[in-house]
Amino acid sequence: MANLLGLSKRTGTTALEQELNIRLWWTLCMVDVWSSKSVRLPRQMSHFSDLPLPIDEYTFLQWRRGAQNNIEVSSDRSSSLIAQMILLNRILMEINDAITETVTAGTVTLVLDKTVQELSLKLDNWYNALPEYMHDTPQNLERYASQGLGRIFVAVYLGYYHYGQLLFYQFLNDDQHSIGGNCYANKCKAHAASLCLILYAAQETPGCEVRYNMVGHILVIASTVQIHTLLFGTDEAEIAVARSRVVRNFQILTEMKRWWAWLDMCFVRLHIFHDMCRKSMATSFRMDEWMMKFLSEFSKPIEEKMEDSAQAALDWARNIEAHPQRHVEEQTSGSVYPHLPPYYSFFPP
Repeated sequence: MANLLGLSKRTGTTALEQELNIRLWWTLCMVDVWSSKSVRLPRQMSHFSDLPLPIDEYTFLQWRRGAQNNIEVSSDRSSSLIAQMILLNRILMEINDAITETVTAGTVTLVLDKTVQELSLKLDNWYNALPEYMHDTPQNLERYASQGLGRIFVAVYLGYYHYGQLLFYQFLNDDQHSIGGNCYANKCKAHAASLCLILYAAQETPGCEVRYNMVGHILVIASTVQIHTLLFGTDEAEIAVARSRVVRNFQILTEMKRWWAWLDMCFVRLHIFHDMCRKSMATSFRMDEWMMKFLSEFSKPIEEKMEDSAQAALDWARNIEAHPQRHVEEQTSGSVYPHLPPYYSFFPP
């Protein structure tokens, strides 16, 4: 409908109407990037480079219905939270395309490294270009909360940290031998940790609570990064922190379920992933068709991952050879994953 109306080029009769048209168009563009990927359909909305970004929220909230066209508005839109979300959303488009290319076309390692390096730099540049008063700090969170903008501020950073964990997720795979693989895996963990922390801070700061349904999906992804630490971590302090985050994330999901029945799907996804990790450590984090669906196609049910039995046996043999002590522990304790208890050990029914 917005395309048919030509909303992006439509001139409003007042400055307020014009700004509303701009905000509506860009909001639809952002939703389109998320939704089209979730159902694996082409994007429908065009990201016009000549269309202005929204003005800053504080100024916008001061406008009234009778606002005229002669209102002076700064051409600098960097202080707008919505504008920053739009800039991040453009990077998300490229991240989604890169993941799809990696899975479907079997991107060679050197090409993958170059693509990830470029997208990583774009995320870094986005953050570095922000004014200091928009950085993710407790003081800034409090300030935006006092202006009634705390939830939007949190949403900006939930996006930023989620896009980072998406981009670097494939480097969690134990079989990844690309240049800088360990560095990127650590970046994935850092983004996932920061995502959890800002969500916890939002819960504890009045006016910053975020309860929209997509929080459930990105929290599941962040939880699986914590599960990676439970599986492969060697630092007991890091393992303890990861376990506490998984538990707290589950509690948040349980609370949000009161508003969104759809979150049942998130619980199923987390349960399936947890079981998959207990069955096959070697392939749990491999970036393949199943993993791409798990990370991005949040509107569809996920099925259990079917592994080739011969390959699974080979992977198991390699794991025993690579981790003989772990095999001994299995024989004595009955568990290959000493830090990954059964699902309901930290996810109560």
